[in-house]
Amino acid sequence: MDTLISKYAHTSSSASFDTADSLGDNLAGWDAASQFALPTFDIPMVANPVDFLRAHTDASAENRIRIQHGTTTLAFKFQGGIVVAVDSRASGGSYIASSTVKKVIEINPYLLGTMAGGAADCQYWERELGRRCRLYELRNKERISVAAASKVLSNMVYDYKGMGLSMGTMITGWDKTGPQLFYVDSDGTRMRGERFSVGSGSTFAYGVLDTGFDYNMSVPDALELGRRSIYHATHRDAYSGGSVNLFHVKETGWEFKGNYDVGELHWEYQALPKGPIV
Repeated sequence: MDTLISKYAHTSSSASFDTADSLGDNLAGWDAASQFALPTFDIPMVANPVDFLRAHTDASAENRIRIQHGTTTLAFKFQGGIVVAVDSRASGGSYIASSTVKKVIEINPYLLGTMAGGAADCQYWERELGRRCRLYELRNKERISVAAASKVLSNMVYDYKGMGLSMGTMITGWDKTGPQLFYVDSDGTRMRGERFSVGSGSTFAYGVLDTGFDYNMSVPDALELGRRSIYHATHRDAYSGGSVNLFHVKETGWEFKGNYDVGELHWEYQALPKGPIV
């Protein structure tokens, strides 16, 4: 026992110094700025990547690269918060890749982002936005505002303007100022608004949305309006379909309200009596 005690008694102080020294060495080699810097990507080894991409994607290009995509997403503010509704079809031209795509990305319990354009671009950058929103919350001990979150996303994608990103997103949520809704695209455009619809089926969705919208409508009526708008877009737009995913953003955070197959919705709405033609 005396041998065991003497073995560790004379090394305890030196061991603590060794640990402190190694910790100092580790901290000295850690660069917080590079660790949390914006991600970077390899770009074509040409003089001007923007001109290079344009030469291969313009309609006049000899061997044109055609990036085909389509979707329908919408969001609108009303007295009870914000309704977000999206379809779930992923397509590449006439090919339907999936009918169960999740086009609403949960950034945090109070923030939602939608996807329209290139699925990979939207998913990557909105998840990166979620990481930055979490870092902001840890540093500042409060949630990031919707306006600030949308500005962060706009600034990130603007650095790659003209380099092939394809994004048309909506960032929505509830912060200290109430419900907020912003549109952000891959050119860095950022707009605050009351109603947005994005995607190839947005014109059809706008027709239903603008006809039935009333700021003072009840929550059930607002959810039904969002669901019906997406359904009509999927019925008329070949690049939209699958099912309708419905969300309600309120003061306590966002809430998923359900998934509705558009095939079943078609027969449900067809069975309803038709209104008079004005």
